[in-house]
Amino acid sequence: MTTVTTRSVEYPADGLTMIGHLALPTGVGRRPAVLVGPEGTGLNDFQRRRADALAELGYVALAFDIHGGRWFTDPEEMLARCLPLLAAPDRMREIGHAALDVLRAEPRTDPDRIAAVGYGTGGAIALELGRDGVDLRAIGTINALTTGRPGEAARIRCPVWAGVGSEDPIMPPAQREAFTAEMQGAGVDWRLVVYGGALHAFHHPPVDQTTPPGVGYHPRHAQRAWSDVVDLLAECLPVTE
Repeated sequence: MTTVTTRSVEYPADGLTMIGHLALPTGVGRRPAVLVGPEGTGLNDFQRRRADALAELGYVALAFDIHGGRWFTDPEEMLARCLPLLAAPDRMREIGHAALDVLRAEPRTDPDRIAAVGYGTGGAIALELGRDGVDLRAIGTINALTTGRPGEAARIRCPVWAGVGSEDPIMPPAQREAFTAEMQGAGVDWRLVVYGGALHAFHHPPVDQTTPPGVGYHPRHAQRAWSDVVDLLAECLPVTE
């Protein structure tokens, strides 16, 4: 395990002051980098620990913010913030680009070797960066089978990996089919993994707050999904000394 240095970073986006979590691997040279996007409830210690874990593997990692430092405990309040955001690709892209600018500005980042990994709303933002033509090495999403504006998926320039629970009522089979049809029609190098028996947000450990129906933790699939994300990065964005 390598020594990881972390710090909070503030930056403007979507009319808010975002507070991201930057994790740096040991050493002084430039390294490949990963954006880590949170689910709709917001950035919390789960994504911060994911960024730290990626730094331990040798990546510069930025867990970015989507709500100006807020973590939503009320599902209705969260949906009131996220649903308009998910319906506004340009807003999602603004949030993604602002975080990407912070990551690129970090001296340890190799600006030509960046990937984006996101959960839920953060995954939708990662996909919108791809649809905006950003030069990423890979996009990985969990619970984020969002579709975009017609034809824009053709601008995705990297492999796309997506994971979803088979019992996710928010990303049901019809949504899976629409997403894969978009990726296939655009000629994207895409993969979809369906985790049997898993609900929405199956990757996230239980939290002491109200959760909507259809949301639930699946520890085995959570570990498998994380391993799949790490494998995606090893394939598309290997760490080389």
